[in-house]
Amino acid sequence: MDRATDRDGAGIDRAGQRRLLTAGVVGSSLEWYDFFIYATAAALVFGDVFFPESSAVTGTLLSFSTFWAGFVARPIGGIVAGHLGDRFGRKPALVSCLLLMGVATFAIGLLPGAATIGVAAPILLVVLRFLQGIAVGGQWGGIALLLTESAAPRRRGFAGTFAQMGVPAGVILGNGTFLLIGALVDDAAFAAWGWRIPFLLSALLFPVVLYVQTRIEESPAFDQLRAEAAERNQGVERAPLSEAVRSHWRTILLGAGLFFATNATFYIAIAGMLDYGTRILGLARTSLLGVVLLVSLVGIGVILASGAWSDRVGRRRPIVIGAVLLIVWAFPFFWLIDTASLGLIFVALAVGTVGQCLTYGPSAAFLGELFAPRVRYSAISLAYQLAAILISGGTPFLMVLLLEATGTSASVSGYIAITGLLTLGAALALPETAPAKAGTTPARDTSTTSS
Repeated sequence: MDRATDRDGAGIDRAGQRRLLTAGVVGSSLEWYDFFIYATAAALVFGDVFFPESSAVTGTLLSFSTFWAGFVARPIGGIVAGHLGDRFGRKPALVSCLLLMGVATFAIGLLPGAATIGVAAPILLVVLRFLQGIAVGGQWGGIALLLTESAAPRRRGFAGTFAQMGVPAGVILGNGTFLLIGALVDDAAFAAWGWRIPFLLSALLFPVVLYVQTRIEESPAFDQLRAEAAERNQGVERAPLSEAVRSHWRTILLGAGLFFATNATFYIAIAGMLDYGTRILGLARTSLLGVVLLVSLVGIGVILASGAWSDRVGRRRPIVIGAVLLIVWAFPFFWLIDTASLGLIFVALAVGTVGQCLTYGPSAAFLGELFAPRVRYSAISLAYQLAAILISGGTPFLMVLLLEATGTSASVSGYIAITGLLTLGAALALPETAPAKAGTTPARDTSTTSS
């Protein structure tokens, strides 16, 4: 067998690691593709398709409110999948979430508009978006833990980035698909049926589900947890969520805060900017999609680099640097965007993406190392999805409201700066967990903190 020994002495199956890293980034990318194409469609066409009687601003607000429904559902998905993942294994919980996402997204592509079935159309849209939210709420913890729990302690930051890179990769796939369809059909055809194609392509997720189910092994940390429970003639923790909240509520809240700045900046870039750029600045849809696609390529590189860097310098340093950069850049960000120059918009989004991805790259390993294996899936899912419901889903909606209420983009810049301060505070309040900086190599994945 192709094996190697890492610097901590842990045996690693290289072929198995390659399969796991590949499955992690592909599965994560397609899952986030399914979730993000909704944001693009909400900004571009859902107002006309599902709320045709509304004004342009009202239709956009209603469209983004259905987008928010997915984030309301994400904590539910995190709770359910976290409970299942801590009791029965990371892999079965992940497979269930991937399958649900594929089904819900494919169904959106088949959903008739309001002109065909009336009020039932937006109601069904919200239901399917809710199911998308449940799916993505559970999948992140599963992918992150399969990757980090299967890696050597001093390579967890790098391994975790293969879950994190799925976010910008999903944006690239989604925007690339919309750009291709926009180039092949005219605006009328795009509004009538072309927007459905990206949703129908979610069928590509099903072979990934099969691959994970048949070729990817359960994480060593959970196998060890199950073996230890068997030795004691006890089951694995029966109420992991309850224990996680009771014993680690403060760490969970601080863990959620790690994602405030990155989530706010990211959803302004991929959703809010599409509406702002087309409706307020008068820019072409395809041009903005192309800029966001190029910026996402920058994000992939920064995520990979920041996660690997965190293995050497600690998890907190990249997060702190990224948060400070977002605070400093919050107002120049919109000064450049408001020029309506595509080149300057790219600079604004690229620098924002560097800050955002510096905070995001190490977070999969950082969160996992904060909790014991018996409650880890529940705890990290709850932290991640709390940030989603508090910041992510409402950001495009809030951006429209702030712009309408104040008439200036400075209000949105202030919002970015505030989320940056909250992320900075959370990072400074949490303990360092990386073995290289914490002073130990965690043996047997024990908890590093409690509340």
